[in-house]
Amino acid sequence: MPPRADWIFAFRTTAIGLVALAIAYALGLEQPQWAMMTVYIVSQPVAGMVLAKGLFRLAGTLIGALASVAMVKLTGSDHLLFLALLAAWIGLCTFVASMLRNPEAYGAVLAGYTAAIIGLPAFDNAHLVGELAAARCIEIMLGIVCAGLASRLLLPQLARDLLVERAGASLREIALYGAGAIGGTAKAELDTRYQRLIVDIEALAGMRAYARLEAPSLVTHGRMARHTIGHMLSAISAVHTLLAHASASDSSWRPLLNRIKSMLDGIAQGDWLTQDVRPWVRQIEEFCREAEAMRGAPLQPHEDRAAAAARITLLIEFLGATRQVLEGLAALRLRAPDPPGQWKLPALTIDRDTEVAVVNAVRAAIATTIVTVYWIATRWADLAGAAVMVAVMSSLFATMPNPLRSAWDFLKGTAFSVPAAFLVGQLMLPHLPGLPWLLALTGLVLLPAALAMANPRFTPIATAFAINFLLFLNPRQPMVAEPWLFLNAAIAVLGGGLLSLAVFAVVLPRRAHSVVERVVEAFRADLTRLCLHERLPKPSAFESLAYDRINQLMAPLERVGSKGQYVLDGSLAAVTMGLEILRLRRFLREGQIEPDHAAAVSEMLVRLAGLLAIRIPHAKLLRDMILALRELAAVIVKETSPNAHLQAAASLRVIALALEDHPLYF
Repeated sequence: MPPRADWIFAFRTTAIGLVALAIAYALGLEQPQWAMMTVYIVSQPVAGMVLAKGLFRLAGTLIGALASVAMVKLTGSDHLLFLALLAAWIGLCTFVASMLRNPEAYGAVLAGYTAAIIGLPAFDNAHLVGELAAARCIEIMLGIVCAGLASRLLLPQLARDLLVERAGASLREIALYGAGAIGGTAKAELDTRYQRLIVDIEALAGMRAYARLEAPSLVTHGRMARHTIGHMLSAISAVHTLLAHASASDSSWRPLLNRIKSMLDGIAQGDWLTQDVRPWVRQIEEFCREAEAMRGAPLQPHEDRAAAAARITLLIEFLGATRQVLEGLAALRLRAPDPPGQWKLPALTIDRDTEVAVVNAVRAAIATTIVTVYWIATRWADLAGAAVMVAVMSSLFATMPNPLRSAWDFLKGTAFSVPAAFLVGQLMLPHLPGLPWLLALTGLVLLPAALAMANPRFTPIATAFAINFLLFLNPRQPMVAEPWLFLNAAIAVLGGGLLSLAVFAVVLPRRAHSVVERVVEAFRADLTRLCLHERLPKPSAFESLAYDRINQLMAPLERVGSKGQYVLDGSLAAVTMGLEILRLRRFLREGQIEPDHAAAVSEMLVRLAGLLAIRIPHAKLLRDMILALRELAAVIVKETSPNAHLQAAASLRVIALALEDHPLYF
């Protein structure tokens, strides 16, 4: 049985869609179904998502409408020039969308295929293009306004509330992860928890974009969310690196670790929608002071001084990040004013793959060119619908993790909508005239579709069904049975969908192996830059970029077989290695390492960059690099070594261990 929230979404979406359709009829709009289609397109369970999608759909529609008017006016009756401009425009918009993330990417895609939706019907009728563009914009604006008001006023589910709830759940998971690392939980369980946290925290970053649009006051809320998410990433990085610095014994500070574990267990059981964070913050501050005091404490003869120094530093970093997460979560929950100047906001960076964006743009341009050339050559009127379908699918799904699967789901939903639209539009409504019958039958069909849209498993197919049901229904008054025209249009649209599938499968196909290889090369290039470039990025910038890449790897890794696990493990090790390189570079920049040792560390980083720049694995070079790193670490550590020397030696050891454990990756 669907949950209550799904029923609320389904009834709200259907009701407001029917209201938009009725208003469009009352205003005498040319294609009133576009108002209701827009409601179903932008409707989401969360209010902020509706507002974001609606806002960028409106922006994309306006830009696409202006582009279509310009293209039609400029080209006149020059068919080839029109096709070239349209294909280039759709390719450009697809490229921009591939370089962005939701909801901005959606607006770029809309700008592309809106030009096709308006420009193709107006082709050879330049005097109509302005009227078509205005009508389409009005119909879509009507749907956006209706959907936005309904999502915000009728039993709304706010992105802000969902953000706080999920942030609290992530805090509990981070506490469990830290407690498990301190308590000796099995590595496999910790790795699973780490990977799940990466996905959950990256999803929080997306939710932050939606929460900012729910009210003007939530712009500062976005800053609090950025603060909280950035320190969550820092916390899990500190724990993961702490595990890499594991030593045989830490008996000297085991009592402190046990107390910290007890505190983390308490945080993991807390209700962070209501609980006061101040007692936990005070505990963390006390533990940080005790950990600082441990730096100079004598160790047992068998304990590793370098590993102990590194572990204490990482523990303090983890506790500090956890404290920042608690304070950020409290500010989010209580809607506290953002304290300017007090919070140094972490950088949140996303991966932008130019090569993939170019491939997506070329593919979309080729697909659009093929179908529009055929349309102009045959003058088959309904083929314009196929051209629009190809433009939509080749650009909209190009940015998906699995474009072929997304396009197939959309085509299935489109195919399912054909018999439903035929039954209602061709067999029933011609004999049941009047707007009330149209609204009743349309609502009866689309209510189950809206209910399915609320379930993530069925969202793509159900959304395609709802949109194309209205497209094929083509409601007007009075409704007239025209089965052959209906079937002709349906065949054209389904044919366009099949052509889009063929394009994704044949034209520059997105292979999972190639996606994985590009991400691995990007990680190696990042590590090389960290070793060589004078300008050091913030650790939070490197962390967020790396975790964004890993999050993108999850889907393609499922399709590459046994290679997937070693790539994932290597990518996680690359995050740890990058943070250790940054630690070494920071010691060098701040002059915390003696000049002789500093020169040796700098030279070692240059050698490491040279190794990472070699694309073909070289076993001897790798073995020599691992040996050199460990020898340098042994030289740096002395009985009287300062803390920075101990940490530098530990960092060199961790880098050597990462190379040793993942030789095929590095």
